[in-house]
Amino acid sequence: MESKMSINTQYDFDVIILGGGLVGATLALALHQQGKKILIIEKKPPQTDLFSLSQSWDARIYAISPTNQQFFNRLGVWPEERVQKVSHMEVYGDGNGCISFDASSINVPCLNSMVENRYLLAKLWLALEEEGVAIVSSCPQSVITDVWSAKITLENGQTYCSQLVVGADGANSWLRKQVGIEVNASPYQQQGIVANFNTEKTHNGCAYQWFRGSDILAYLPLPQQQISIVWSTSDPESLTKLDKESFAREVALAGNQKLGELTLTTPVVNFDLIMRQPKKIVSQRIALIGDAAHTIHPLAGQGVNLGFADVQCLSNLLTNASDSGIWSILRQYQRSRLLAVRLMQYSCDGLFKLFANDYFPAIGWIRNQGLNLVNYSGSIKKRMIREAMGL
Repeated sequence: MESKMSINTQYDFDVIILGGGLVGATLALALHQQGKKILIIEKKPPQTDLFSLSQSWDARIYAISPTNQQFFNRLGVWPEERVQKVSHMEVYGDGNGCISFDASSINVPCLNSMVENRYLLAKLWLALEEEGVAIVSSCPQSVITDVWSAKITLENGQTYCSQLVVGADGANSWLRKQVGIEVNASPYQQQGIVANFNTEKTHNGCAYQWFRGSDILAYLPLPQQQISIVWSTSDPESLTKLDKESFAREVALAGNQKLGELTLTTPVVNFDLIMRQPKKIVSQRIALIGDAAHTIHPLAGQGVNLGFADVQCLSNLLTNASDSGIWSILRQYQRSRLLAVRLMQYSCDGLFKLFANDYFPAIGWIRNQGLNLVNYSGSIKKRMIREAMGL
């Protein structure tokens, strides 16, 4: 019954994607290159002048795994000209615990690659425009689904019919709310603070991370003797109220002056940290990806990689599908992604709580000794590296 009716339905598009950020734009390009007819609905298209974007560095930086780098290479949008490869990483506990990771230990050129949000997004949008993907600058007003189709009406009055609507519209997803998907939200009572700095000493492609009780500070290497920092803190006001020089000194001291004096080069941006777990990520003719489907503590730098894994999973399932929104495919997508996402969420949540726990004096000793134990276990370290790299 479903296949007969779907054949008689007149679709404007195979897939409509709400949200043209990194994850939504990547899915659009992947599905377009499969030959599907795609529409992106994005209220604020990004800047796409690569020369202008290359004059400064974005403070929103992502550590892209080798698996996702290969995916972007296949799509033809990997920004090799503006990437910093990370070959080494050092993680410090709040005592004498330390663990280091090195790409050479598993015979790979790098652990991951640091990429700017806006530059990669510009590359994606330039490819979408060049390949003729339909884009509408508006906001959705309503969505109606039945067994055979999804119809979305925009604020400008336009209505479109498709086989599938994908929500790539962020952590506070409009689509998720419209279709009544409930979310378990667990606030960390923290904010993440991000900014870029010039450094006195060279980083040599090394990333650093310090666990300081409930606070976690990461130095992420960038080209030209620069770093981007992510500081997850329970007391953001004490940092954001500082002037530029005082803030730079505080960041340098918190990082044990590993890279010497720091000079702030971007505005300081802060955001709330919340783990979000929707009770499901699919509904009738609906699928969620990226932050609409999950958010995670940034301590492992895996949030955007989970989103790109959503894209690869869904696009692979849709490769040979004549009906992109058929329930069997959506159910398989949900089954494939929920376990992997939950595992990463709970791993990060557990690690955060382990270092934030000061109720028992012995906990501090145990967690730091645990870091040292793993550091001296070559096989465990190699497994951890491969898991983080998606290998």
